Amino acid sequence: MTDQTWNLPPEEIERRSLAIIDAEAGTHPWGPRRWAVVRRMIHTTADFDWRDICMFHDQAIDSGLAALQSGRVIVTDTRMAQMGLSPWRLNKLGVVARCLVDDPATAAIAKARGVTRSLAAVDLAVEQNLGQIFVIGNAPTALLRLLEHCDAGRVKPSLVVGLPVGFVNAAEAKDALGQRDLPFITARGRKGGSAVAASVINALAIMALENDK
Repeated sequence: MTDQTWNLPPEEIERRSLAIIDAEAGTHPWGPRRWAVVRRMIHTTADFDWRDICMFHDQAIDSGLAALQSGRVIVTDTRMAQMGLSPWRLNKLGVVARCLVDDPATAAIAKARGVTRSLAAVDLAVEQNLGQIFVIGNAPTALLRLLEHCDAGRVKPSLVVGLPVGFVNAAEAKDALGQRDLPFITARGRKGGSAVAASVINALAIMALENDK
């Protein structure tokens, strides 16, 4: 390529990418709003498996949009997930994203209770009533701990994006989330990650801003 036709503006790259995804995805079971989320996950990862493995609670989209439009706090399990969120969209919605994994209070809880920082960060978020939206893309222990708090009635999230990645307890944690009657977006199997978890919120933020027009 010597004519620099590859040197496209970001919005054109995104437009073409989404058009390719729509063309290549084939038949899928998703309505327009859920497809907007799944398509954004595919766009982030170039992985069409998301078309087939995603799971949505019936209230996930409505509850997630309402929380974003009300400026609810997002709690992420990693800095990477936090950094993957679109700051200008969240700013327009009045939403703040927090990650507590390296907070000094988290380190103190982890040491005192003999748990990982990922788990302690969830404890801290729940104890301080910080988050209505939880975005977990890395640590299965964070998701499982959050579910313990939900089961005990200590927290009632507006949305849980549960997409921990890995080989130990990642699939099991997502399966456990899928069995709960709370607004969730998750997937079957081992796949996940901070970037794809963040992409779910970005897709919802786009919808939330469109609905505000």
